[in-house]
Amino acid sequence: MKRVAWACVCALLFSPLASALTLDEARQQRRVGETLSGYVAPLKQDAQTRALVERVNKGREVQYQQLAQRNNLTTSAVARIAGEKLVQRAAAGEYVRGINGQWLKK
Repeated sequence: MKRVAWACVCALLFSPLASALTLDEARQQRRVGETLSGYVAPLKQDAQTRALVERVNKGREVQYQQLAQRNNLTTSAVARIAGEKLVQRAAAGEYVRGINGQWLKK
């Protein structure tokens, strides 16, 4: 019984989900930044960062579509509104992409 419990603990500790990069970690490590489009963009091009960006942006797209339908707006309009707020709320030291397309450190 103890072996089974230990095996379960090891499986959880070493699973891909346990070591998956979070959005907050990626921001703090300067791997991603917010954009005015409402989506995160990678600053680093490693596989883990790209996977995170894809996962986060897919989730945001679903949320934006739902908000757009409820408020009779386009998805891109909702994304732009969210993007402006996310850029404004970015913490000091995080990166945001300005209207000129350049990355700026807040």
